[in-house]
Amino acid sequence: MMPANEMIRKGRKQLIEILEKDMDLVLDELVSESVITEEEYEACNKIEEDSKKSRKLLLLIQKKGETACCQFLEHLELTCPGSNQVLQHSVHRGSSLEPKAEVQQEPEQEEKHPAKGCSSPEQKAEVQQELEQEEKHPAKGRRKALKDILRKLKLQKKKSKKFSLEGVLEISSGSLKECIPSATGGLPWHFLRKVLALNVTARSTSLEKGTSDCQKTREEKEINRIDKRIFCTVRMDEGVSVNPLDVLCAVLLCSDSFLQQEILSKMSMCQFALPLLLPPLETSHCTLMLWAMRDIVKKWRPHSLVDSRSFREESLVLTSMPTISFVRMGSLSLSKSKLLNEFLSPSQQHHDFFLHRDMELCGNIPREIADGLVEIAWYFPGGQKSLDLFPEPIAIANLHGDVESHWVQFSFLSEISSAIFIFAEHIGEREYSVLSSLTELSIQYYFIILKCNGNEFDETLFFLEQLSSVLNFNNSHVLIKSATINEAEFVEKLQSMIKSIVITTQCKKISVQNMATVARELKILVDEDCKECQKALEWAGEITQDIKDVAVYKAKNLKLQSDLGKKLAKVEKELCRMKRHGDMPPENYRTKLKGQLIKWREQQYQCNLTPSFQNFINGIKHTQPAKKHYFLKWIKFNLDNIGRRNKLQADHKESSLGVEHFMRELGQFYEAEHSVIKNSKIGRSKPQFADFPSTAADLMLEGFPLELIDGDASNIPLQWITDVLSKVHQKLRKRSRMFVITVLGVQSTGKSTLLNTMFGLQFAVSSGRCTRGAFMTLLKVRENLIQELGCEFILVIDTEGLKAPELAKLEDSYQHDNELATLVIGLSDVTIVNMAMENAAEMKDILQIVTHAFLRMEGIGQKPNCQFVHQNVSDVSAHDQNRKDRKLLLEQLDELTKSVAKMEKLDREIKFSDIMDYDSEMHNWYIPSLWHGVPPMASVNVAYSEKVFELKQCLFEIMRSHKRPSRDIPQFIEWVKSLWNAVKHENFIFSFRNSLIAEAYTSLSMKYSEWDWAFRREMHFWVSEQETMIQNAPHDESDCQNWQHELHQKLKCEELQILENLSKYFESGASNLHLVEKYREDFVRSAKSLHRELYSSSSSKIQDAIRIKKAQEKIDALQDEYLKTIEGKVDGLLEQCRQRDHKLQGEELKREFDRMWGETLMEISPIGLQQLKIDSEVEQHLTKELDSRGRLVNQKLETGGLLRYRIHNFRMKDVYISSPGQCLMKQNFAEDDYLCRVKELVDSLIDKCRSYIDEKVSSKGDYDATYCSELLHMINEKLKEGDIQKLHTTPSFEVDLKLHILGEAAHLFQKMHDNFIKENDPRIRLDRLKSQYFSTFTDLYLEKDAQQSRAKDFCDQCLHPAFVDYVNKRLGVEIVDDLLASTQSIEYASRSFFQFTVLKELLDKKDFDQYVKYLKDYETFVKSWILRQVLHHFSENEGLKNLEKRILTAIQKNVTETLKNLKHKYSEIWECLDNFCQEMQKYLVISKDSLRGIQFRNMSDPGQFFDYVENFLPDLEKRILYEFDVLSIESKLSKLPVKPQDEIFKRVFGCGKQCPFCKVPCEAGGSDHKEHFAAVHRPQGLGRYKKILSNKLDYSLCSTDVASEVKFINSKTNWESHPYKDYRVYYPDWCIQPDPSINASDYWKFVFREFNHKFAACYEAKPADLPEDWENITQEQALEALNATYNMKQAPLP
Repeated sequence: MMPANEMIRKGRKQLIEILEKDMDLVLDELVSESVITEEEYEACNKIEEDSKKSRKLLLLIQKKGETACCQFLEHLELTCPGSNQVLQHSVHRGSSLEPKAEVQQEPEQEEKHPAKGCSSPEQKAEVQQELEQEEKHPAKGRRKALKDILRKLKLQKKKSKKFSLEGVLEISSGSLKECIPSATGGLPWHFLRKVLALNVTARSTSLEKGTSDCQKTREEKEINRIDKRIFCTVRMDEGVSVNPLDVLCAVLLCSDSFLQQEILSKMSMCQFALPLLLPPLETSHCTLMLWAMRDIVKKWRPHSLVDSRSFREESLVLTSMPTISFVRMGSLSLSKSKLLNEFLSPSQQHHDFFLHRDMELCGNIPREIADGLVEIAWYFPGGQKSLDLFPEPIAIANLHGDVESHWVQFSFLSEISSAIFIFAEHIGEREYSVLSSLTELSIQYYFIILKCNGNEFDETLFFLEQLSSVLNFNNSHVLIKSATINEAEFVEKLQSMIKSIVITTQCKKISVQNMATVARELKILVDEDCKECQKALEWAGEITQDIKDVAVYKAKNLKLQSDLGKKLAKVEKELCRMKRHGDMPPENYRTKLKGQLIKWREQQYQCNLTPSFQNFINGIKHTQPAKKHYFLKWIKFNLDNIGRRNKLQADHKESSLGVEHFMRELGQFYEAEHSVIKNSKIGRSKPQFADFPSTAADLMLEGFPLELIDGDASNIPLQWITDVLSKVHQKLRKRSRMFVITVLGVQSTGKSTLLNTMFGLQFAVSSGRCTRGAFMTLLKVRENLIQELGCEFILVIDTEGLKAPELAKLEDSYQHDNELATLVIGLSDVTIVNMAMENAAEMKDILQIVTHAFLRMEGIGQKPNCQFVHQNVSDVSAHDQNRKDRKLLLEQLDELTKSVAKMEKLDREIKFSDIMDYDSEMHNWYIPSLWHGVPPMASVNVAYSEKVFELKQCLFEIMRSHKRPSRDIPQFIEWVKSLWNAVKHENFIFSFRNSLIAEAYTSLSMKYSEWDWAFRREMHFWVSEQETMIQNAPHDESDCQNWQHELHQKLKCEELQILENLSKYFESGASNLHLVEKYREDFVRSAKSLHRELYSSSSSKIQDAIRIKKAQEKIDALQDEYLKTIEGKVDGLLEQCRQRDHKLQGEELKREFDRMWGETLMEISPIGLQQLKIDSEVEQHLTKELDSRGRLVNQKLETGGLLRYRIHNFRMKDVYISSPGQCLMKQNFAEDDYLCRVKELVDSLIDKCRSYIDEKVSSKGDYDATYCSELLHMINEKLKEGDIQKLHTTPSFEVDLKLHILGEAAHLFQKMHDNFIKENDPRIRLDRLKSQYFSTFTDLYLEKDAQQSRAKDFCDQCLHPAFVDYVNKRLGVEIVDDLLASTQSIEYASRSFFQFTVLKELLDKKDFDQYVKYLKDYETFVKSWILRQVLHHFSENEGLKNLEKRILTAIQKNVTETLKNLKHKYSEIWECLDNFCQEMQKYLVISKDSLRGIQFRNMSDPGQFFDYVENFLPDLEKRILYEFDVLSIESKLSKLPVKPQDEIFKRVFGCGKQCPFCKVPCEAGGSDHKEHFAAVHRPQGLGRYKKILSNKLDYSLCSTDVASEVKFINSKTNWESHPYKDYRVYYPDWCIQPDPSINASDYWKFVFREFNHKFAACYEAKPADLPEDWENITQEQALEALNATYNMKQAPLP
């Protein structure tokens, strides 16, 4: 189909006629669709004559190029329907009249005669004039062509603001889609993304079918519609897109030099020909792409090295080799580039190095700016003589375009080439005149003549003969490609000819770098001649020019990485592993190691910066990124070249020197200075290297990898990494959420290549391990994708290979690989496990390492995603065929999981699916080989890049569905710290400690504490209501069992509420919740445990209430009878007095009433309650219980009875220990130490019994015989425990213990019984009512209106005690609520916060006595501390008074409303009062005796009576508040049934377990956790431990001992030595973690040091011989350690 431009040219006359009919409408259509601009529209409209206006418009459209011509014809058809048909008819008719030769004319020839076919001389003149202008000013024509191309490709803006590598690598939506561009504007991005992903289809410029520029029209508004647009068929395929070489030139022009370098590096891997000379585009000069090729390194094996099986590896631009150039004269019927591809391709390995017109990549599209481009390709032999085309490498240069038009390029090729092959159809006079001018050039020219027939043959032969004498060539320099010679035969001849050229000794060899000299002589620009690049080369040269021997240079200039740096790394690990301390105490050994660390850091710090290293620092500190990047690139190139030279002479590892070594030195200087400052060796105001992290952060943000793990020392420079990443976070304005992707696999299996292909990165790819360790690179996520992916960056971590041969002989090679895998998997969100091996045993080793790492992550709450990549699997059915293998792999992984679980000392059954979310179908990838063919001439396999792209898409789908929020840099830093610290210990899982986990766990514990208190609060109120109702219940309903069902329902409901809250919390998306998922079950169990606890306590209280109620029922029944008799007597006396003749006065009435009262009491003779002797009853229980020890019990009781035994005078005695115990005591402990251990167990039992006794006594009930039985049961259960049994106590111990506990109980129960008798004796109760009955009698006799006095009595005798009781019942709970809502609430928020608060206060006060109380009796200390805090809190404000008033006001309001509701419902006062009591039975306990007195002979009007009561209530409230006000806070608290200090204690005390070694309290949340742990442990001497022989306090720390080789001995081990490392054999429920840092225990070390002598005196021991460095710990350092331990950046307390 004819191009649109040609159609306009040939149909100009018809078009002018069409346009003249409706010119304005056409112009409007074109400007509305942006085919022409507003300015062009205005210019056309200014022309008055329509014919001139039409011609102007057509010329304007033609200048815009083929795309504009297509658009014009399309919109013309829409505006003037039928125009297309008229035009087609006219053009075809005109074409049929033209000569036949003209139809067959080549496109290039047609372009030279665009005026042919013009409809008039005037039109022809105008077009010809424009073309002549272009010929006179070729630069102007090129600029116009460039402008058109840039417009087509939408690159206009990129001329000034060029593409950068950093920008191209940004993660955008386009980079995640696999699609063919739909318009030419998408071609540059398509090329860039494909070439950076090593996709050999990158050069394709094909557009998606049906979406070309010519077909773009407005969106169809109606779906089912046919209109005239279907007839718009004007387009040619070659006019739709852009030639790939034009795209390449435009992209390179619009890219900065670093992106150009990366593009050419990737093109080289794809075996694309590279642009050697860019044509003159923006300037009138060509450009040599030397810098762009600098990064390319090639490996090959010349035939001279075949026998030695060695190879050469060199920089491409520095390698000298013959260059054979190919050019053409005139147009060719055969594609020169296609022929060169056949020439370069080995047998059965064809590859398109050069683009040509017969390719399916739109190579047939006319070039617009790429003519004059010189491309270069290379051939490198692989060492197989039978297959190699050439024995040595050669370069092939290819000039695009005619020699005549590009003489500068031809001249350049003539200077650098060993030979030039000139392609021509024939040699005529014009060609002869051009070629004969080349006599001055000393180069061999060869001719390839194509299609030479008839007269052309004779002419060609004639001029070749003429040229042979001029250019000195013969028949051997001419190849004829006739129709009879097939292409393969011709290529073979050409290869043979060139082989004969290159094997000659005089063959010219030149490197690309040396070509630059020729280029400069010919005024050709060289891309690396810019000032920044040359200055950077100069700086880099100053550093690298003197490097001859890498090992010597490193030892002299990079001193901090020498043996000293490696020793530091080893000492850091030994500080954690404590393997070589021998007989030295662990703490002393730690002190020695710390001293070595400090000493060696000081030595590092004292090293001077060498001039070479100072130059490096100066180079990277440039504020202009371009200068800095050039400098680092030059350093890399120079060092790589030096390294390649040294590799042949030295150990591969020692010959390795790169930019990373200089950056590593930078980090070591920073680490050394930081250490020296920290240890106060220099002032903080004098740091030299403080700006190093900022410099490194800039580099990382600019795309340079940062070394995470020092590959040589296998160490992480933690402070350096922390501060560099912190600076990155700061520079990103704290928007640094990252998704982390890591690759793991065996060495040299393509891990780095995989990442480079996937993300376009530049991780080092080498045939061996040049550098070890791990590197990380940041990739920015485009703003519009941040929300979708949930992060601002992707962090890609590349690691050294596992199972490295150079490490295989080392003892710790498995451990080294395990550490690496554990660290990077722990840091990753996705881990790619790269497997490319046939060795099954080796594959199993790798899987074991990976499985081990994943198991460890599961143990700490991490579950990263894992993708298994099986490389070099190319079969299309690989996924299906390997289904059996995947099943086998899963079975193997399950077995490995069980195996490594045993290595980690986990005793549970576990499968691979338990430690990660693994789907064998979705998480396995089969990727074909990277190379298509045999290197070094192999290209990249297109299937490789496409499969890698599929994997990349999968990774981003994982990101989109990633439920957990991405970590930001501070969180990533914390993971690096905690993982590295745990990796340095042998027992990873139990050594892992992470502040993010601690923070998440603390938050969860705080939440649970809130739910726990809400549960308890609700049950306190419920129990209080039940007790009140029981007290108010009628006699026949007091034993109702409905409360049990209601209790079960209430507890179940509240438990479910906690579990629901727990589920919601874990679904809330709170930070790092996934890290504490494993603790969820602990809190579930704690909720159930709380249910059981509250059931026990609640049912006990209710049963006590029922027991008390039942005990009172008999008394109340008698009391009712007595009151009936008294009331009858009062009525009789009233009648008697009224019948008297005179009115009795006050005294007389009182005498008469007293007489009657006395006589009545004599008459009824109230039966008193029996007074019991509780101690006798308890003695009977005890004697029966200790029947087997009868004689011993009787002896002890005979000497003074039970009441002489009290808890406080119980003392441990030698007689309590049996003979075996005495023997063990002498062997292993000082006597008092052993007794103390027994006493500790006894104290816990005594505390438990005392709590039980106090609870029963406070119930205000009577003594019950079951109390004694329950106490004895508690004691017996404790004595049966293993800890007590192993202490070998005597029967005397058991007897004395029970005597003292029950003696205390008997004493208190006697008081309890006496009080009950006093409160409930019938005579006493009647005497209390005497005044009330007398008042009623007086009022009735004197006929007073008693309503008001009766109302007051009701308030005073009924409501007053009921209100006070109500306030007391609620006040304890309200006090707790108030404390938890106050500024002090943080102290009680969790056990960790509480510990921090207490320890900080102790440190501030430095009160030795308080420390002793804290250490000796933690529970008592905590209770007294909490009580002091409560008293202090309410003594400083009126908070308690406000609480009392609030409670009282609430119940008064309730009473008032009830009175108002009842006062008009009943006519009798007794009915009103009974119903009032019924309404208030849940809240108030109203005395039945007092109420009866109020109701007696009460004839009041209910409404009036209740009005009086309402009036008295405010005064009653004031009186009660005053009564409270005069009481002390201690007195008030003592009266409360719910003690606030006890509730707070339950909240912060926890399970009460203490470390078996140092006695530090457990800080785990909830009450029923699987494991006990504490944030920091303390020296064992603080828990009374002493050295057996010296009697000196023991200063060892269990957190150090568990990481050492020392052993312990105690009753648990049956007094046999056992390694601290395996302490969990005897204490499986304790997790004692090694200190997370060398300063973690500074708090307790400082306390021990400060009070060493006082502790010794207190514990009757000698002071400890503390390690030297303990003496240097200050109070500030102790506080700093405390803050760090509890994750407090600064103390949250005032």
